Amino acid sequence: MTIPAYGVRSRRVRPPRATGLAARLRPFAVVALVVTVMGVPLWLIVSTAAKSQAEALSPDLSLPSRWRLWENLAQVWTQGDIPAAFLGSVLIVVPAVALVLTFGSMAAWILARRASRLTAVLYALAISGIVLPPAVVTIVLLLRQLGLAGTLTGMIGVYVGIYLSTVVFFVTGFVRTVPLSIEEAARMDGAGPVRVFVSVILPMLRPVLATATILICLYVWNDVFYAFFVIGGRMDTLPLNLFQVANAGLYLNNWHLIFAYIILMSLPLLVVFAVAQRKIISGITGGAVK
Repeated sequence: MTIPAYGVRSRRVRPPRATGLAARLRPFAVVALVVTVMGVPLWLIVSTAAKSQAEALSPDLSLPSRWRLWENLAQVWTQGDIPAAFLGSVLIVVPAVALVLTFGSMAAWILARRASRLTAVLYALAISGIVLPPAVVTIVLLLRQLGLAGTLTGMIGVYVGIYLSTVVFFVTGFVRTVPLSIEEAARMDGAGPVRVFVSVILPMLRPVLATATILICLYVWNDVFYAFFVIGGRMDTLPLNLFQVANAGLYLNNWHLIFAYIILMSLPLLVVFAVAQRKIISGITGGAVK
């Protein structure tokens, strides 16, 4: 019979840490994996866009015999009617993103602060658009009934309705982490609901709104499916213009021009990502020192 030893502290046995060559090579393996996943497609686009038509017939990762990137970009800019398509994309993306972020953040603030069965039902309905894809035929018929088919307003309304659920989902969870005492202090100072939202809540939402901006800009800027059925033939966007010139035979078997067009179409998204990424970092840093 064993007598337990009292007064002796039991020590936890910690699992041994990974040591040796495997632990040292793990960060390099992760970096190599990320570079491979992201770098190979990017290099394929850039290298193909810099080749001649003969070299680009079968796109691969090989180096071009002579770099023609600027020549191909200039040819696409002049022949592909990019300025008009770029203006059409901007006229749709900017109002759509602004309206989605404004209405979504306001609705998310109300849904996060009011706890009731009705609010829970409304929140479930608000985020149902994430899992329930909209019917294109129904959207087109509804826009025709409203007289908005083929118009800029109708296209903006479609994007607002589609991606409003995404903003509500992201912002609601973020608002719930903001202490309610901050809003109560603002109300005690005489601030109304609009002033509380604009001056107190909205500045705290910069990180999550920056993330939502990147996602929605990516979706709307590259969309060709809904734009084709709503405004196709009446107004050009960059994806629609690429689709039309490719079908018209202008870029037939000209993979170097297609990839050059993709580079020009992606440059505005890279600028938005760079700006929004800085906002995310500054927002997180500012919230950490409050």
